[in-house]
Amino acid sequence: MDRFHAMQVFVAVAEMEGFASGARRMNMSPPAVTRAVAALEARLGVRLLHRSTRHVRVTEAGARYLEDARRILAEVVQADDAAAGINAAPRGNLTVTASVLFGQIFVMPGIVDYLQRYPQTRVDALFVDRVVNFIDEGVDVAVRIGELPDSSLRARRVGQVRMVLCASPDYLARRGLPASPDELAEHDMISSSAGTNAYDWRFSTPEGHRLVRLNPRLSVSTNDGAISAAVEGFGITRLLSYQVAPHLADGRLKILLAEFEPPPRPVHLVHREGPQGSRKVRAFVDLLAQRLMNDPALN
Repeated sequence: MDRFHAMQVFVAVAEMEGFASGARRMNMSPPAVTRAVAALEARLGVRLLHRSTRHVRVTEAGARYLEDARRILAEVVQADDAAAGINAAPRGNLTVTASVLFGQIFVMPGIVDYLQRYPQTRVDALFVDRVVNFIDEGVDVAVRIGELPDSSLRARRVGQVRMVLCASPDYLARRGLPASPDELAEHDMISSSAGTNAYDWRFSTPEGHRLVRLNPRLSVSTNDGAISAAVEGFGITRLLSYQVAPHLADGRLKILLAEFEPPPRPVHLVHREGPQGSRKVRAFVDLLAQRLMNDPALN
């Protein structure tokens, strides 16, 4: 088997954490994938994967080889792209990550558009409410909300979102509108543990930051759950503006205490490739950036 193809097979198995799933990605049979990895390990003289009945995990040597193999394969793609010329269509696998709701609302339409434009591409969409490690999980492009730490990754700002308090008109009619963060203690509060600072809410005041410690009547594990409870009129919740944009637009939720909101959080597209990086990454970032920057919910 070609050495580069063997690398591709190993990377697929390692990233998918299974021979069967790796075989599906490579469009190969599971036995052929198993033989390819075994032959690679025999040639290298080292075990790359821990195998069990439930999981496949890289060994210490396998983790190092995985990082090197990803880099080498990316460089091969870049060389092919350069040789093919500027007009060559994007092709190959792309892994994209975002938080669950943001991915569903904003990223998935961009992915579908990208796949329809470029038939030789394939996308793995990883929508999870946690920060995904680029190297460990083989990510090419990520949406990051909030200030970015210093890193070697490239970033393009595509918008901003606000942290907003909201409640239904029915709830506000029954319980009244709080005039300040201090009055939230008199209200029924809904907290979502899917976000950060689920019980400590920070507000901006003329005197500086004001921290309010919550004692919520309802705590939920998902932002969807918090939105649903607020729409049903149970109480007040706090979410990012994009998460409740449809409910604000149709009047099912109202923003309150807007004058006490903390500064907006930037939204960036973060990616591993540099200016001469692979065409598949550049094409996706350009496409999604244009869509996000034109979306009024993010600007």
